[in-house]
Amino acid sequence: MTDNYLFSRLTAYAEAHPDKPFAEQPSQPSQSYGETLQNALHLAAVLTEAGLTPGDRVAVQVEKSLTAIELYLATVAAGGIFLPLNTAYTASELSYFLTDASPGIVVCDPAREAEITPLAGKAHVFTLAANGKGSLTGALSDAVITPVPRNADDLAAILYTSGTTGRSKGAMLSHGNLFSNAESLQGYWQFTDQDVLIHALPIFHTHGLFVATNIALVSGATLHFLQNFSPESIIAALHRATVLMGVPTFYTRLLQDPRLTPELCANMRLFVSGSAPMLVDTHEQWQARTGHTILERYGMTETNMNTSNPYSGARRPGTVGLPLPDVELRIMDSDGEVAQGEIGTIEVRGPNVFKGYWQMPEKTAEELRADGWFITGDLGIIDDHGYISIVGRGKDLIITGGFNVYPKELESLIDDIDGVLESAVIGVPHPDFGEGVVAVVVPSDKALTTEAVQAVTTEKLAKFKQPKHILLLPELPRNTMGKVQKKALREAYANLFT
Repeated sequence: MTDNYLFSRLTAYAEAHPDKPFAEQPSQPSQSYGETLQNALHLAAVLTEAGLTPGDRVAVQVEKSLTAIELYLATVAAGGIFLPLNTAYTASELSYFLTDASPGIVVCDPAREAEITPLAGKAHVFTLAANGKGSLTGALSDAVITPVPRNADDLAAILYTSGTTGRSKGAMLSHGNLFSNAESLQGYWQFTDQDVLIHALPIFHTHGLFVATNIALVSGATLHFLQNFSPESIIAALHRATVLMGVPTFYTRLLQDPRLTPELCANMRLFVSGSAPMLVDTHEQWQARTGHTILERYGMTETNMNTSNPYSGARRPGTVGLPLPDVELRIMDSDGEVAQGEIGTIEVRGPNVFKGYWQMPEKTAEELRADGWFITGDLGIIDDHGYISIVGRGKDLIITGGFNVYPKELESLIDDIDGVLESAVIGVPHPDFGEGVVAVVVPSDKALTTEAVQAVTTEKLAKFKQPKHILLLPELPRNTMGKVQKKALREAYANLFT
């Protein structure tokens, strides 16, 4: 087979073990590694016949399905660049992504075809539903392709991550970025082809698409593939699974189920949490209820995973563990590297670190140093044992339910509402979502209501970005330089949800 760096390595197990189950779904036949590989090569032929050439972007906003996973593999096999988009994004949000990325192909849900086609420009538009039906699979024939040659530095994906300026940035991830991280995590978390991984995460996000799926592919593990998260579906799967990857919300909700016991989890070897900070109390409750200690790790769109609590060794609640074996990490301030135990900005370097921001060379230069160190914007501290804790975010990022929300985007929208003088958006602790989005609004018109603000955000923003609480205040706290003091707001409303 012609070497396509990422595709060849992700599908090597499929060639050697074609009959091994790749995915099982409730009430459906399992799907083998060999079937998954062949399906991907057939889909790659459809993309190529539609005009895809190496380096073209394939923008995808579809519901979760095994066909969508195969579409990711097909895009890489055809030499394309996979661009997954959150299914909650509205038309106004999609318009920016599709204009900025200029994809050659757009794949969307059939229910949104009429809405999205005008936004796609000259791109070829296919449809794909959660049941695998649509014009994409309707175009399948007996044709397959020989994977297009790609090397480690060629781009495999672009994932958009919002910026503090409100303008989303496309993080460019190479074949080498994705495979090196999958291989590192496979070894660090001791994955084998005997594992059954409960996959209840979305696949438009690094966690579900790259961490969970790529690890399974390189190790030969079987995915217990669920459309979405529900305590009922997880409880039903625990007796035969070995690994669960989730966000803190998974664990807080499972803890509410009286069926969660050590006996129920007897077959499990690993529970992983990430994408948002987990409360120490959740760690402690989980250990008490199941006998298992959750393994928390730290990553981001631009880097995939950077650190992890150890598989064998102390997993320390409140920390994100140690740097992965091939990742360098340092804590910096304006004067250089800080002393151990001091807070500073986390910087990382390694084969996992992205290639820069799509069509944003100036922004890339600001955040990615010439010597390969990426300035994460997260504030951290390293303890006496070498464990890293995230103590804040210099970029003002809010992580709610595992999704990133940047306040500036919401503030710009809210400030344009009639009757609003100004606003400040903050994240405060939330028992279910890690952080809850709170909009603090200063009215210019006494007639302004929280319902009016909520109506605009509901119309314009994906649900995960919408404020869970809106406060009307006469003014925002400021320092002597006139800068809004968000820290004071976070402290004042820290117990709003708890």
